[in-house]
Amino acid sequence: MRVEHVALYVSDLEGTREFFEHFFGAVSGKGYLNPVTHFRSYFLTFDDGARLEIMTRPDMSDSEKSPTRTGWAHVAFSVGSEAEVNRLTFELAQAGYEIVSGPRTTGDGYYESCVLGPENNLIEITV
Repeated sequence: MRVEHVALYVSDLEGTREFFEHFFGAVSGKGYLNPVTHFRSYFLTFDDGARLEIMTRPDMSDSEKSPTRTGWAHVAFSVGSEAEVNRLTFELAQAGYEIVSGPRTTGDGYYESCVLGPENNLIEITV
């Protein structure tokens, strides 16, 4: 068994798509629009085949996202090396994204950083 994809509702669909394309090398599929509900989405595919569906619709609500809320906590991307964790973290910081932690080696042995991506969704960057 494998996870087929994960999905993320966002307000800024195009901005989120561009974020993952630019910083994480995602390749976007053709956009989808449901003409009745106005639901829109893209499937983003990463180089190892993992997929992220980003979605929006006009009737969404957006509650504050506490880092210690219940539900999915973050999405983690393995970038292959400590040097790449450092490089990408620096690039994201230079682009104005908030670095929450790292780069550092965590107590459980991961070398990682955490950044607030589009709409304050937490993204972990690890080896």
